[in-house]
Amino acid sequence: MSTHSTAGRKPAASSDNAGTEAAARVADVLLLFTGGPRYLGVSAISRELGLAKAVVHRILQSLVSREMLATDPGVAGYRLGPAAVALGASALRRFDARTVATPVLRRLRDETSETTTLSGLVGDERVYLDQFESPREIKMTVDIGRRFPLHAGSSGKVILAFLPEERQAAVLGRELPALTEKTITAADDLRTVLAETAREGVAVSLGERQPGAGSVAAPLFGPDGEIHGSISVCGPEYRFTPEVVGRYRVLVRDAAEEIRHSWAWLRDSGDSAGR
Repeated sequence: MSTHSTAGRKPAASSDNAGTEAAARVADVLLLFTGGPRYLGVSAISRELGLAKAVVHRILQSLVSREMLATDPGVAGYRLGPAAVALGASALRRFDARTVATPVLRRLRDETSETTTLSGLVGDERVYLDQFESPREIKMTVDIGRRFPLHAGSSGKVILAFLPEERQAAVLGRELPALTEKTITAADDLRTVLAETAREGVAVSLGERQPGAGSVAAPLFGPDGEIHGSISVCGPEYRFTPEVVGRYRVLVRDAAEEIRHSWAWLRDSGDSAGR
């Protein structure tokens, strides 16, 4: 029987915990770049995450070496690099809902002459995954890949309205920051709006997330019956009159249902092909 000295070694559990914590820090740093300014510096990241500047600097250098982040001459700070862009593009290609939503959203754009969007649920936030821009000279466009809170805007509210009760309560239990003067920040008021949204299957926003912007959104359910995201029609608020909003409610709701059926069919066809 052989013996091995354990002197100087950390318990396996401690080593695993340290590795998990390090990985979480790297992920947190990367995630900051999806919802904030294009360029971020060591000091800003350190303040946001509560990490020492030396730790942040090491993480950034590691990410730069793997092309997940990059720097530009004459510009202070770091930005997402080509490897991160490639990773995001790969994820988008594999998002089935985006595939089946494309023709529906393009047709909805043509029917309304307004920009149409697809949002996905990511944690307790949402991210714009795709858009089809309005042909009009004055129009609204969105930032693909940028994260937004669920309580502000129609695309977020309609997702929040259909989240499981525990997850919805967790979101409403946190601070609800005002993105504009019209953002609903009182949890009780928002609960009332969400209950109405759940009954009607559609949400409306007039300047709640972005000043001067109007939107109508419907929930996007996956083949598993769970809420996965939302679709919307959006444009300048002055064009979203009560009559127009009433028309868009029907169009967006029908479009979301069409995407859901197509998504389910695509999944079922894929499962059958693999059997």
